[in-house]
Amino acid sequence: MSPVTLSPINAYQELVATKKITLDNNQQQAVELLEQLHLACTEQTSWFKKKQFTLKGVYLWGKVGRGKTFLMDLFANSLPDHLYQRQHFHHFMQDVYRQLKAYQGKPDPLKHVAYQFHQQYRVLCFDEFFVSDIGDAMLLGNLLQHLFELGIAVVFTSNCAPDELYRNGLQRARFLPAIAAIKQYASIFHLDGEQDYRHRVLTSSPCYFVLPPKVEQQAELHQKLLKQQGLVQQQAENSAPNAHQITILHRHISFITQGQFDKNKAIAFNFSDLCLGPRSHFDYVELARLFNTILLFDVPVLSGNARETIKARGTEDNGSNINLAASETGQRQVVLAPMDDGARRFIALVDECYDRRIKLIITADVPLNQLYSSGSLMFEFERTKSRLTEMASVEYNSTVYNPNKLNKS
Repeated sequence: MSPVTLSPINAYQELVATKKITLDNNQQQAVELLEQLHLACTEQTSWFKKKQFTLKGVYLWGKVGRGKTFLMDLFANSLPDHLYQRQHFHHFMQDVYRQLKAYQGKPDPLKHVAYQFHQQYRVLCFDEFFVSDIGDAMLLGNLLQHLFELGIAVVFTSNCAPDELYRNGLQRARFLPAIAAIKQYASIFHLDGEQDYRHRVLTSSPCYFVLPPKVEQQAELHQKLLKQQGLVQQQAENSAPNAHQITILHRHISFITQGQFDKNKAIAFNFSDLCLGPRSHFDYVELARLFNTILLFDVPVLSGNARETIKARGTEDNGSNINLAASETGQRQVVLAPMDDGARRFIALVDECYDRRIKLIITADVPLNQLYSSGSLMFEFERTKSRLTEMASVEYNSTVYNPNKLNKS
């Protein structure tokens, strides 16, 4: 006999009753919305045969640490595995692009992609729904409309309200249908409690280290961290420290060392190799698939004075730093600090490691609260700081890396 799965509201009440969490009235209201969706998803029968569905989604938004991902997990865990797919939004879009290639040349290929999801799942759960890429923005309006019309229920978590998504992004008018679809089909709930649950009392398990002033001391710290992960410096005679390279998505990335000790498969990089240069979040998705511990050394101060620069249209940014007086030559002016590209990649790396429960060990020039203190990415970096705080805990590290929980986690 299979174990009885608790509904979202029953699971939440049990956690309160056993004092594993404290009752939060704001969270409980959100759980009640998820309970309604749970009932609709599990009680409606013969749903594959229906042409029209009345199911709606739920869009949970609020500041970091308010319990959005926790509540999504309660909901997802209340469903039979075959009914749902829970993914970080970046992973979902990676699947979409992969399927689009298969339907090239067909009319309305997004409709075919949506139908493929419809054939497999009743519910899609998107954690950290945040649109920064112009390519994603162009697709989402039609894609979400198709998903909802096919009767797929969608649960979102996000740090911003629907109307704030892709704010000031290039060609934002083409993204507005996505916002309209969310507002039409999903119940929107603001988690606005004052408590930041990521800053609750946690047992410390340091993963972020400020570099000492002397080069010799820095080298000693790095050797100590490598040794703790069962790694040794892989430096051949007469070779540069970063002579070793790994191929990720057909690109070579220099690394310091890699190895496996017991079940811990680890790799170490310098920040300049992993977060500067031609890297995308898909590189970090692949690294998180291959390794369960990543060490990132020598992270510099990431904030700095902004300057106007020219950037090709179609390149990724959050849209908030665009000079609308861009030229008409296929380029655009954006306001960037010197390290903003590296900071954006650092954010993507932390997000991926957090979502996949990868151990991330960092050495940096300054304490975490000074790493990015001003610039156009302040909104995004608040989430990064909050996540790194949680990742530096025994509670987080007791859950790190289960290679069998890629999308359902």
